[in-house]
Amino acid sequence: MHRTGRALAGAAAAAYLGRPASRAHAASIAAPPAGRPPNILFAVADDWSWPHASCLGAPQINTPAFDRIAENGVLFTNAFTAAPQCSPCRAATLTGRNIWQIAEAGTHFSTFPNTWPVFPDLLASAGYHTGFTGKGWSPGRWDLGGWTHNPTGPEFNKATLPMPPASGISTTDYAKNFNLFLKARPTGAPFCFWFGGHEPHRFYEPGSGIRKGKKPNEIEVPAYLPDTPVVRSDILDYFLEIEWFDKQLSQMLAMLHKAGELDNTLVIVSSDNGMPFPRAKANLYDAGAHAPMAALWPAGGVTGGRNINTPASFIDLAPTFLAAAGLAPPSSFTGISLLDLMQGSAESGFPRQYAIFGRERHGHARFDNLGYPSRAIRTNDFLHIRNYKPDRWPCGDPPEFGDTDDSPTKQLLMKNESEFSQFHDLAFAKRPAEELYYIKSDPDCLINIAENSEYKPIMNQLAEQLSRDLAAQGDPRETGQGDIFESYPRFGPMHPRLGGFAEQGQYNPAYMKQPHQTVR
Repeated sequence: MHRTGRALAGAAAAAYLGRPASRAHAASIAAPPAGRPPNILFAVADDWSWPHASCLGAPQINTPAFDRIAENGVLFTNAFTAAPQCSPCRAATLTGRNIWQIAEAGTHFSTFPNTWPVFPDLLASAGYHTGFTGKGWSPGRWDLGGWTHNPTGPEFNKATLPMPPASGISTTDYAKNFNLFLKARPTGAPFCFWFGGHEPHRFYEPGSGIRKGKKPNEIEVPAYLPDTPVVRSDILDYFLEIEWFDKQLSQMLAMLHKAGELDNTLVIVSSDNGMPFPRAKANLYDAGAHAPMAALWPAGGVTGGRNINTPASFIDLAPTFLAAAGLAPPSSFTGISLLDLMQGSAESGFPRQYAIFGRERHGHARFDNLGYPSRAIRTNDFLHIRNYKPDRWPCGDPPEFGDTDDSPTKQLLMKNESEFSQFHDLAFAKRPAEELYYIKSDPDCLINIAENSEYKPIMNQLAEQLSRDLAAQGDPRETGQGDIFESYPRFGPMHPRLGGFAEQGQYNPAYMKQPHQTVR
């Protein structure tokens, strides 16, 4: 199983990562579509991990809408969030920039400076009818960043449901709000709609999956979690909420089909980050960063039931949407349009054969409101993680470990640490500065091979590429100004018991080395 690693460690390693992305490629666009520009429907779930869809082989889950898109369009087998957290990932998706390039918006539950163009506004300026339902850019205070509306567009959330199928599911009637959005569209205008499901974000109604007929003995428990009835039931509750998100998408696709608009609608469906379980969400391992993603646009040639294995980043979506509309991306975009790949271009020609992503502060989970700064680079075969502050607890200070969402699974690990010590340590223990995982044999990222001499050439190659990209993008963590991230305000709950700075919505003056972040 190590043969691939040895081969890559030789002369071929130098070419392994592909050519660096050039501005010329980043600015290239497809020819404008014939006739009316395409509609765009972006469906983004909240906390959904690869491979939890029925077409990906996950038992006890039924996702016919996602399956239809993947089986008739393209399936991205290696799509990665820009950050394994809600608001930083969404801000990166909107701006086409990595989280270290968007100042306060790169931390969770902060604000979003109106400094960089976002794809909904660019499309609106080109005549698109734009809007969102459910969860747009959130959580945080976009109003304090200079915006007049949510960066995802005007809000369509008035329609609600009297009784969702489980108490943890949102009462927002996503499909009806999409219909209201379509009715408000000016005659002849193309649209761009952001469907942001609140599902499968916690909380879950305990036991709701089993009560709906799901069988706990027929699921596969990830290797980083203990195989117990509590965990199995928790996973089934998570599956139920994924199915609800998929059902709303199915209704939207049916509306477009009935209106004769589905053929000329670019549909992309994915998730902002991974499942809300220990060692998943808010972590850079695959369970936190590897997302399901599929796309379909029959009139634009995005068809065929093809798999795209080239690593794709969420920062690539903004330039992709603009390219589909025949618009040139602004120079601020760091991402690269995926449209050529989606339309059948050879993957070997894509100028980047890896994705980079990272995280900063998540919740208020440490003394002085400190974060856990990390960056990662992911190829088809390997994941390398750089932890800048390995002396800190990765999931927050004990005993709360507040960067991990509360859940029956988390409580099981915390209350039975001696019985489940291996899983407790995987979730909460301190981590080394450098991590490396061989995904083909270790998809759950359990065996750190960073110090394995056999893989040192690969480790060095990935680390060097990561450093080059971060330096070129002005990441403060690589330029000696990383403390700026610790200063950014948090507008969510603050916990004085953790000690140090705990002022909601305020900048931490101890880390303000300069009045404003300078980014490129």
